[in-house]
This record gives sequence, structure tokens and C-alpha cells, in this order.
Amino acid sequence: MAEIDLYVDPVCPFAWVTARWLLRTAGAEHAVTVKQMSLAVLNEGQSVDDAHAPMLTRSRRFGRLFAAAREHHGDTAFGALYAAVGARLHTAAARPDDVDVAAALYEAGLDPELVRALDDPAFDPAVTRAHEASQAVLGGRGGSPLLAVDGRGFSGPVFTEPPAADRAAAVLDAMLTLATEPAFAALQRPYQGPPSFTPGEKR
Repeated sequence: MAEIDLYVDPVCPFAWVTARWLLRTAGAEHAVTVKQMSLAVLNEGQSVDDAHAPMLTRSRRFGRLFAAAREHHGDTAFGALYAAVGARLHTAAARPDDVDVAAALYEAGLDPELVRALDDPAFDPAVTRAHEASQAVLGGRGGSPLLAVDGRGFSGPVFTEPPAADRAAAVLDAMLTLATEPAFAALQRPYQGPPSFTPGEKR
């Protein structure tokens, strides 16, 4: 059994694809924990084009929400809230700025009043600490998602769509084989565009 930590920014659609595949596929064979990182913190002090600025604003706001959930309900709250928020935030018809956060909190079994954390900068230091922890595991600077297998960190994996059901387990096995090879360092392709989803597949 491998200990797998997946670090995600909740607003990142690539991370949502990776998380759904990993959580569905790992099953009882591996221990998977989803943890927080922040694209907003990653890009602090950087020049950002107009197309990406709204996403970083969402990253900042939702980062606060998840930090508040962890503070009030413990580390396990992150995964439950990620599932509830992600199913609303990453659907084909989603309007990211209209997500019913209170409903997501209720579905996750968390205090709906935590919705106030979205605009409370008091949680920014907690977001920064979570992000710095993700970078420490990676051993460098990296975006969402990040993966650690038995404590060894990597950027990715990034998918443009979920692996097919008949290949999902084989892809996981291949990833774990590479991740546990001491000499393995990196494998990367050029950018292939934003995620796409089959009908009915939630991002």
C-alpha cells in the first residue's frame, strides 16, 4: 500500500480531473489524502494576464474557505468539502462565481456559516502555510496538482480528461511504478489545452 498525498487548489480544473480519477481508482489498495495548495499564493508578485486573473481571485477566496473548514472541523474536512465544492465548481454548465457555497458546506457536514470565510483575510496566513507545505514536499516551485507518493513529491499528474475506466488502474500502477523508482525525475508533454469531459462527467 502506498501513502499518496494529492495537493490541489480547489479551483483548478486539472486537479479536479486528477482527484476524481485517483480517488475512484486507488480504492482500498492505497491511502489517498487530498490536501491544500494555492495558485494565488504561488503567483503572488507575478504578472498575471487578464484571462487568468479571475481564477486567482477565486483561488484566494476558496482557499480561505478551505482553511477555515480545516481550522474548525479538522484536516478530514478538506476532502469532504472538496468533493462538494468541486461537483458544483467544475461542471460543464458551472458559473464559478455563482457556486452555492453554503449548500456545499451543508452537504459536506460542515458549518454553513463558514461561507463568511470567503472574504475574511484572517485566513490568508493559513492558506500560505498550507501552500508552503506543498512546495516543501515537492522540493521546489510547482502548481496544481502536486503528488507525493510515500513522501516523494512530483508535479502532476495532469490529465485533459479522466483515464478510461478500463485503463484507470493501469495508469495508476504506471504512475506508482515511476514514483517509486529512485532515479525517476520528470516526464512532461507540451500543454494540451483545458480539461474536457464526457457527458455526465463532473469535473
